[in-house]
Amino acid sequence: MAATQPPTPDPGDSRATSEGYRRYVLGLLLVVYIFNFIDRQILSILLEPIKREIELTDTQLGFLGGIAFALFYTFAGIPIAHWADRGSRRTIIALGLFVWSVMTALTGRAHAFSTLILARIGVGVGEAAGSPPSHSLISDYFPPSRRGTALSIYALGIPIGAAIGNFGGGWLHEFVGWRAAFMIVGLPGIALALIVRFTLREPPRGYSEGLQAQTETESMRNVISFMLRLPAFRHMSLGCALHSFVGYGAGLFLPAFFIRSHGFGVGEIGTWLALLGLTGGVLGTYGGGWLADRLGIRDVRWYMWVPAIATLLGVPFGILFYLWPHPYSALALAVPGAILGPMYLGPSFAMTQGLVKVRMRALASAVLLFILNLIGLGLGPFFVGFLSDRLAPIHAGDSLRYALLYVVAVGNAWSAVHYLLAARTLRADLRAKDA
Repeated sequence: MAATQPPTPDPGDSRATSEGYRRYVLGLLLVVYIFNFIDRQILSILLEPIKREIELTDTQLGFLGGIAFALFYTFAGIPIAHWADRGSRRTIIALGLFVWSVMTALTGRAHAFSTLILARIGVGVGEAAGSPPSHSLISDYFPPSRRGTALSIYALGIPIGAAIGNFGGGWLHEFVGWRAAFMIVGLPGIALALIVRFTLREPPRGYSEGLQAQTETESMRNVISFMLRLPAFRHMSLGCALHSFVGYGAGLFLPAFFIRSHGFGVGEIGTWLALLGLTGGVLGTYGGGWLADRLGIRDVRWYMWVPAIATLLGVPFGILFYLWPHPYSALALAVPGAILGPMYLGPSFAMTQGLVKVRMRALASAVLLFILNLIGLGLGPFFVGFLSDRLAPIHAGDSLRYALLYVVAVGNAWSAVHYLLAARTLRADLRAKDA
């Protein structure tokens, strides 16, 4: 089916294709992604006061932070990404940013479990318009040899946004309460949406690889079928899904774990988790893509070997962290996991873009995020909360500790197996794109 290409700058237009402007685009999209995770993470640091005021169980908290958000985030992402492969990506990003910012602010007005769910659904629908078009834009501005690093820089929005959400949400709660905290962090995104809409330029599709712009777009069914036929993509997506099952499950309940098992206050643990994200999280997120780009020059399979090795190395540190009895030394044991955990992001995002044709890129990203978030974000937090409630008769106040321990140890080891299996066919599957 033919689609009209939105207005794009001339490839010779130095304003749109200069190195300085590329950096501006990447920097602005990074800021958008930071806002994405501030608005997502603030719920985590505020779980305990929300639980006390509205009287919720851990299972309900897991549903709120997982399934309620993830179902709409993942299912909305597919049609929105298909639109992004045909239309104006900057407009889609700006519109999504506006929606999720408004719905974050409205979360502070919720007075029951049902209204909290509706607010989080709105945040999920808005955030579905963030990453797939952003991945596509970055791939058109940066060539394959730099794409892992560029997408890792974009993925820094996760640890930076989570850190700001933890720190800001924790201390805003201490001074103005959890309701005002949601409104304060949500509203600035409206102004950022205007900046995105009026300062980002659309590059020609395939520009970074010197490919001729195409007007023909693949059907949604053809793109999904093409991707699922690739064994490397299937295993990589399952590895990412299990990885995010662990990451989102642990991430949502980590503040509550420190509050319950180690006696931290909301503001105090928000500060410590922010420091952890801004150091270990940033280093690991950037380092994964940087390392894969450097090693991948010699053998492209390093794009899967880097996540596999990092994930396996994180398992023993995770076990020690959750079993350690002393609060501040436990924080020190969290550092290796904070570095190793996010190293899969840049390599996986880069390979998703590399495995498909240029007019499939936004949708390819959405397919990966669909699998990753439906299993990881949707089920991870819910399963941890459910398991914590089931373990309460056995472990009492430490039930959350053991729920997190079991999920982290098993989930990460299983995830690493799929990264290794993806590496086995990666070179052949990359060639299949051009067959």
